[in-house]
Amino acid sequence: MEFLFETDYSSKALTAMAKAVRKTVRKKKSRRSHIFGWIVLILALLLALPLGEDASFEARDIVTLAVSVILLLVLIFEDRLNGFIAGKRMLPGMKKNSAVFTEENYTTSNEMGKTEWFYDKVDALAENAEYFVFVFGSNHAQVYAKSGISGGTADEFRSFITEKTGKTVIKI
Repeated sequence: MEFLFETDYSSKALTAMAKAVRKTVRKKKSRRSHIFGWIVLILALLLALPLGEDASFEARDIVTLAVSVILLLVLIFEDRLNGFIAGKRMLPGMKKNSAVFTEENYTTSNEMGKTEWFYDKVDALAENAEYFVFVFGSNHAQVYAKSGISGGTADEFRSFITEKTGKTVIKI
């Protein structure tokens, strides 16, 4: 059986990829970072709010609130931010990607060249409504658009890739 994918590494795809990495191999670290971030945010807001009868709003309070807003935005839009940064680090010619999955391995092609990958190197598999994501470590992943699949259905591919990698596909 052979599956083919055509994928455009758009901001939506890169966000899905960032979320998959966060929810799989970075899960514990991400949870700790979020707990720490929310604690810092709450403490900063408590310190910045003028309390008491003679309380006044000072310049340091405005700076603290500004930093709190930035921290809140980072906590809420973490995956989009990581996807944006990944897009900026991506080499030219790698935005459009074709992949062919065979029984032995899979090959990806783009304007930069052709690369052969082996299923045993995949650390985790994830999917959302639009993409399959292959995670190779805390900083590396690949995304494949379900809309660009040919040679079978998304369900058939999920079964195929689960068998080949020995990993369960995690829904994100």
